[in-house]
Amino acid sequence: MKHNKEERQLTRAEMEIMSILWDSGMGMTTHEIIEHYPEPKPAYSTIATFLKILVNKKFIGSRKQEGGGKTLVFSPLMTRDEYTNRVMKEMKSSFFGNSQRHKNISQRHISY
Repeated sequence: MKHNKEERQLTRAEMEIMSILWDSGMGMTTHEIIEHYPEPKPAYSTIATFLKILVNKKFIGSRKQEGGGKTLVFSPLMTRDEYTNRVMKEMKSSFFGNSQRHKNISQRHISY
């Protein structure tokens, strides 16, 4: 199944949530994620919606918190480096296609 660009890349808002999860190094609940935002904090429903989108895009997974009833804990399914490498490969492919001339361009050649 081929994914469109929107499914492969994170939006700015999704990237904010992913950065919080990556920086924490552990799974977090919706409330814990919101705590990491500066004031004014986003609404619970806003973050919950983005978390649902990230689960559907397979960027994060969720599990029920032990002893937490219905509370979910969200964890990244890929590292920040894995995501960055994937985006850089897609960008390289998008800009250079299958050109033999640019076949040896590595990520270090592309500054971001």
